[in-house]
Amino acid sequence: MTTERERRFVGPRRGQLIFALVFLTLSVLLLALIGEQTAWVKKTQLFAQPRFWPAVSLGGMVLLGGLHVYALPWRRTSRYDLWEARLWGRSLEFAVWFMGYVLLVPLVGYLPVTLVFVPLLARRMGYRSGWMLGISVGFAVAVVVVFKVVLGVRIPGALLYDYLPAGLRSFFILYL
Repeated sequence: MTTERERRFVGPRRGQLIFALVFLTLSVLLLALIGEQTAWVKKTQLFAQPRFWPAVSLGGMVLLGGLHVYALPWRRTSRYDLWEARLWGRSLEFAVWFMGYVLLVPLVGYLPVTLVFVPLLARRMGYRSGWMLGISVGFAVAVVVVFKVVLGVRIPGALLYDYLPAGLRSFFILYL
């Protein structure tokens, strides 16, 4: 049964409690880890300390996150909250794709991984025609050429390149 306070709440309800709890939990975790991540330098003024401003911001996040949880007119989740959380979780899929890409580049190489991941992501986003997959492969080649040749970005050679003959290995490291 809903209370008068819950009925009078103007904003959207779905996901509010889950967001507030996740935000508060992450803020408390970051504040607890601040001693390991920052330093306190002797003979330095308070406002110039490397730990001061991060501590102020994280303390504010904990305080305001706690006030947000306290001020919510309801303290129970509904199926709409879980639907909203599942919708937020969908975006994490692309973070997993990116992390897989970042982990595979030093092992296999920039060009091969890019040539595989760009069409896979295009397919995942709904582009399934041969024409669009061909465009995605062309885009992958263009990205590698622009970064490696035109911009001269130095990306470390892959472990797979160690098994190539010396001349071919240096060509792969420089251009692929």
